[in-house]
Order: sequence, then C-alpha cells, then structure tokens
Amino acid sequence: MVIPWCSSMMRLLWFLFALLLARSVADAATANYTFTVESMRVSRLCNSTDIIAVNGQLPGPMIEVNEGDAVAVEVINGSPYNLTIHWHGILQLLTPWADGPSMVTQCPIQPNSSYTYRFNVTGQEGTLWWHAHSSFLRATVYGALIIRPRNGSAYPFPAPDQEVPIVLGEWWSRNVVDIESDAVSSGQLPRESDAFTVNGVTGELYQCANDTFTVDVQPNTTVLLRVINAGLNTHLFFKVAGHAFTVVAVDACYTANYTTDTLVLAPGHTVDALMVTNASAGSYYMAVQAYDSLSPTTMAVTDDTTATAIVRYNTTSTKKNATPVMPTMPQSSDSATANAFYFGLRGPPSPSAPAVPTKVDVNMTIELGLGQLPCDSTQSSCSGKSVAAAMNGVSFRLPSQMSLLEAQFNRTPGVYTADFPDAPQPSGTPMVEGTKVRRLKYNSTVEIVLQNPTAFPSENHPIHLHGFNFFVLAQGLGNFTPGNVSGYNLVDPVSRNTLAVPTGGWAVIRFVANNPGMWFFHCHLDAHVPMGLGMVFAVDNGTTPDSFLPPPPADLPKC
Repeated sequence: MVIPWCSSMMRLLWFLFALLLARSVADAATANYTFTVESMRVSRLCNSTDIIAVNGQLPGPMIEVNEGDAVAVEVINGSPYNLTIHWHGILQLLTPWADGPSMVTQCPIQPNSSYTYRFNVTGQEGTLWWHAHSSFLRATVYGALIIRPRNGSAYPFPAPDQEVPIVLGEWWSRNVVDIESDAVSSGQLPRESDAFTVNGVTGELYQCANDTFTVDVQPNTTVLLRVINAGLNTHLFFKVAGHAFTVVAVDACYTANYTTDTLVLAPGHTVDALMVTNASAGSYYMAVQAYDSLSPTTMAVTDDTTATAIVRYNTTSTKKNATPVMPTMPQSSDSATANAFYFGLRGPPSPSAPAVPTKVDVNMTIELGLGQLPCDSTQSSCSGKSVAAAMNGVSFRLPSQMSLLEAQFNRTPGVYTADFPDAPQPSGTPMVEGTKVRRLKYNSTVEIVLQNPTAFPSENHPIHLHGFNFFVLAQGLGNFTPGNVSGYNLVDPVSRNTLAVPTGGWAVIRFVANNPGMWFFHCHLDAHVPMGLGMVFAVDNGTTPDSFLPPPPADLPKC
C-alpha cells in the first residue's frame, strides 16, 4: 500500500526540490553528447555482419566527465528495434527516469524516436560504462564512461603517465537479436559467441583477422588500464605477458592495492589497474579468454577462443614485426584463480574507507535458481519445457504496458505486486512466474545473503544492483550458515555494483536504500534475464525535498 499525502504539501516539497536541483545544476559543468543508433555493416571472421552501433563506432563513444558534472545524452534511435540505454554503475540519485532498463524505469525508445538522458555524476570516480538494456543489443551497443576527479583533486594513488580504456566484448557472426529470439522461442540457451574482442576487434589469432588494438608505451612508466567486461554472457580472464597489475578500483569504487598478474571480470565488471612498463623492450600480447564457471564442467559450451591486443614498447630496440610474447593463461575452468581474485579485494584503508552501516533493518536471503517451466504460447519452437531461472522461486517477468517506475509514481494498480519473498521457498516448491517487487522504506539498511545452489548444474552469477553500490561483507563456498556474522568484514569491505556469486557458493552484501525509485537487481549474464533471474526493489519516498521521486521528464518514451 502506498501512503497518501496532501497534494498541496507535495507541491511545496517539489518547489523546494526544484530550487535545490536548479542550484546543483547551475554549479556543475554539463557534458552533452548525441548518440545516433543505426545499423552498420562490419567484417569479422571472414563474414560481413549487420550490427547495431552508436555513431558508427564499436565500441561506441566514450563519455569523459569529472566528478560533480552533469551529463545529457540525446539518444536518436535510427535502428529497427526498440532500445534503451543504461548507464551502468551511475547511482542516478533522484534521476531514476534516466537509469534505462526497459520496462523497469522507462518504456523503450521506439524506432525513429529519441530521448535525452539527464543525470549527475556526484560522489563517483573511476571507470563505468554504458550499454543497451533491451534484448541482446548490448552485444554491440556499449562504450566506456570515465569519471575523473573534479578539477583540483587527484587520484588516491600515484598519477599514471598514461590511461588506456580496454573494453572487452563478445562477437557473433549472426544478428544478435535473432540469436536471442531463437533461444527464447525454443526455450533453450543461446548459442555461444564466435569470438572475443578488445576495443571492438578480435586480434591476430582468428581467421581473417585484419585489425589488432595496439597501445604504444614508454619504458619505466605507469599505465592505468581501465578494463571493462562488456561481454553478454562470459566471465573473462585478462593478462598481459611479462607484466603484473596493481588493482586500485573496481566498479568505480576505490580499493586497497591488490597485486596480481591475472584480472578476472564478470560481465558488467570494471577494473582499474596500474601496470608498470618495466619489462624488456619488445611487444607483449594482452590476452582475453573465457572463465567457464559452469559445474559440472562437462556441460560447458563457452567460446574457447583467445582475443589479443598488443602492448608495444616505443623504443628503437623494439622490432616492429616481431611476434609478441604470449602470456600463460589459466585453464578455462580455473575457479581457484577466479575466486582468489574476487575474494581478495578489499576497500581502501581508513580513513578513506566509507563507513559500513551496522544497524540492519531488512534481512533477506535470495537463492539463485536454474530450472524449467512449461513452454508458453509465444514459444513457437519450444517442446514441452523451457529453461528458466528464478530468485527465491520467482521467475521475474517484466510488465508489457507500463514501466514499473511509472506505475510506482502514478500508483497504478495491477502492474506489479509487492510480495517478493524474503527467503527461499521450501524444497520442492514449484517455480512461479511473476512481476514481484520488494518494497523498502527510504534510508533503510538492507542485508542480503545471495546463495548459489550447491546442486548441479550451478554457475557463477554476476548480480548487478541498479541505483546503489553495496558493501561485500563476506563470500564463501558451500551453503551459508545463518547467523554466521563473525566472518563479516565490517572494517574495509570492497564496494561494488556487480558481484560474482561463486559457483556453489554464497555472498553477503549490505546497502542503504537512500534513493527512491524502482531498481533492478538481476543477473548480468544476459541470457538469464529473459529466463527470469532478477527482481526489483521499490524504494519509498523519504520526508525531505531531496528524498522524493521526481516526476517523469516531458520526453519520456511512451509504450
């Protein structure tokens, strides 16, 4: 039930909020961009393929701003598909209409239409990214979003000599919308990708390879690599031969220094890593391979190819045509290496570390499940059962006539129900379909135990929370023991917006629901979203002008 309030009081609060908003916008620089989304023909892997891209680029345009800036991006949809754009990791404080997930915060931008996303980047620094949030268009509609410290401020680590965005992706030689449509229609998982990419190109190890991303570096300098996994469905190992990394941030949240020679990124993750160019003069491959977390491994069907880029020392002794050195990569099923990376990250040391809230208002356990449901009437090539996924036994379904955020703002009944369960269902309970949300009071502290089943099949699920960062208090393998809080890290936990919940394991996260709106909480393996592996948090309004859900912008797309 939504608590009613006096309309005159609401108008007064909105007047006060408008004054605050006008002042904050006036004080901030505004970065303006135009994204034109259209078809583009690209040659890869001995084939020519039509893809959907932004401004004729793959990856799309990089957004570069300073902390505190405002951003306005006009998206013109010249493609034949409905489309939205999500600004992955942007907190969208009081700008939920700009978050982007289709039918959660907006209806999609229809072909030959446009919408301008407006938001601020307040209190955030580091590497984020943007991507389509409607169907598999994310496979080619994506780009980096870099937030540097505001003018006059510095990084909390030694300033690098060079910064290099590295956007990792997956490539299909068929239309990705058709691939998703075939999978949904048949009730099966989509086919695996045909290649991986580094900044849009595959590198030299694939057939008909005609382009390789190359970065020239000076000896004995420090390079900040801003690495993004924009892939649809695959966790990735990333290495540079002969070099180590010092991780300084993940998901635009600073970390304690973490030294490794292998970065591990689930879909949606970003990693900021310093690399010192102290190897012998020469050329070295960056290499990207799949981490296949599926258990048992006999069920694995992941792309087993290797994408490469080149780090080339800019010296007279570097032979221009010499074969670069290749790093030794982990085995594709090397969960030990992946978990060591994920579990080893910590937040920055005090006093830089943000304080972990200690009083918990809402406790939840969410079990991530894979299973089957009967084929429905829209699945024309499905036979009997369809693959499905659920959180706490609920296979999530998006509404079709109105976005969840519009329904929340307008108090429209019948679009969703606020009865998402706080705990897993008893063993043997059938999976159900539904548009169920969990309502949260404004400013409440929420703790969630995410449990990945230990039964087969199981895989690592990267779970992404829109609208918030969260503290990762603990992670482990097997089943979580309720009440086992002694192992929580309440001193320097890492903060993230996307967490890789280990295969057959668990994780505990905590966040403060201080942002009114509808916030998607879902697996970032895109194949699992239409299968139902998600839910939504409905955060209530607060009591002050800066804690009220604002009205929709005039150009918000209509369904």
